[in-house]
Amino acid sequence: METSNHNSSIMDMFEKGKVLKICAPMVRYSKLAFRSLVRKYNCDICFTPMIVADDFMRSVKARDSEFTTNASDRPLIVQFAAHDAQTLADSACVVAPFSDGVDLNCGCPQRWATSAGYGACLINKPELVKDMVTHVRNQVDNPNYTASIKIRIHKDLRQTVDLCQKAESAGVSWITVHGRTAEERHQTVHYDAIKLMKDSVSIPVIANGDIKYLRDVESIHQLTGVDGVMAARGLLANPAMFSGYEDAPLECIWDWVDMAIEQGTSFTCFHQHLIYMLERKLPLKMTLQWTVVALFLYVEMGILVILCLPFISARRWQSIFQLRIWSCMSRFWNKVFLTMIIILIVLFLDAVREVRKYSAKDLGSDAKLQPNMFDHLHMKLFRAQRNLYISGFAVFLWLVMKRVVTLINQLASASGSTAALQLQADNANQAAKKCTEDNELLKKTLMEGKGDKATAEGMELLRKEVEKMKGELKTSEDAVKKSQSEADVMKKQTDGLAREYDRLLREHQELQNLQDGETKKDD
Repeated sequence: METSNHNSSIMDMFEKGKVLKICAPMVRYSKLAFRSLVRKYNCDICFTPMIVADDFMRSVKARDSEFTTNASDRPLIVQFAAHDAQTLADSACVVAPFSDGVDLNCGCPQRWATSAGYGACLINKPELVKDMVTHVRNQVDNPNYTASIKIRIHKDLRQTVDLCQKAESAGVSWITVHGRTAEERHQTVHYDAIKLMKDSVSIPVIANGDIKYLRDVESIHQLTGVDGVMAARGLLANPAMFSGYEDAPLECIWDWVDMAIEQGTSFTCFHQHLIYMLERKLPLKMTLQWTVVALFLYVEMGILVILCLPFISARRWQSIFQLRIWSCMSRFWNKVFLTMIIILIVLFLDAVREVRKYSAKDLGSDAKLQPNMFDHLHMKLFRAQRNLYISGFAVFLWLVMKRVVTLINQLASASGSTAALQLQADNANQAAKKCTEDNELLKKTLMEGKGDKATAEGMELLRKEVEKMKGELKTSEDAVKKSQSEADVMKKQTDGLAREYDRLLREHQELQNLQDGETKKDD
């Protein structure tokens, strides 16, 4: 860290009449490298990530890792999370030679912070906030050193007005107002509440919440009359936002790479931020569950296309379905099918609910106070409609796929039965044709023959035919006897197995009774 002898105050920047553009405190992100990057693109003031004052004062290691800066990193505000006035004042005295002011976090809604007495819970303790501001003002000997607070609003805005006025009376330099309550996360920002805070105090007020483009800076200034705007996620997605770029230009990304290497930014932080910047190019990104449903839909479509290929016959598909692997899976098929139906229907109903929710949204008079509301609601509605189509088609194709598989099996079975019947009919036709030819030959012989010779030839032919018929009959009788003997053997084996099973069952019952008796004796 390097000290800097700045005689001017940040308050002079407010007096120039322009709308200040400020980089918000962001955990892991708004460190030295990122602050250096956004300063290149017209960012007026930068905040450090939130630092827990107790840890900062207790550990040298925490001070070295949490707070790094250099001579060009100005103006700089160090934000602390604190619940004790003296600890905050001591922390401010430590960082005062290296920064231009401290900020008290009264807006962090995370559970760990509020349970420890930090962050958003402080908006319900205006006297404690007033005391902490007073301690900082009294114990930092630099008159130009600022002490500010960053708050969220109450559901009852009168409480927020009271908090701001008490902080003003304690000598707070300015107030940053995030236009959401502690319970709200991604809901639309209440710019009317920010305007009320601005009208209630005479010190500068900074607006925070949903600042994504440079045009938002001027529109929010016109709506609320604030002295500056603070951006967080907008700068993460596009560090050059305050220079008027709609998306991060390529040179901005290279600047970020250079500064991350130069300042020693961790690879994890650098990688996460780069991904965040690239996601701005895809504003309609899906959540994990809808990505899975979409992939499932594409898989269904691919399977149906394969099942409908004309050069693969139904009997070939049936032979594939009869493979051992499908036999093993068939035990779970009904459960899997019903489970997927239930999941897809639940997602479909959820999508219907979302479509109805955002279709029936009435903007009314709030549209003027919330300029991004139209875009926000249209984006939400588009996502809900997309999810509705995905889940609906997924349910439909899942049912179609099951029906197609069933029909293929039925067609293959019918085709096999038809082939067997056709073979039997062909064999019967051949036999009938042969009998007809033999009869015709016999008839011809009898009619054309003369006297005893013709009769003898006819009788000989008939005798041969009878012998042939007897031979076939004997063969059939032997086959029937063999089948009967095999059936008798199988029946005997079955009876033997049944008797053996009954014997084993009786022995198992006796052993079970014996074990139960021993257990009772032990008890």
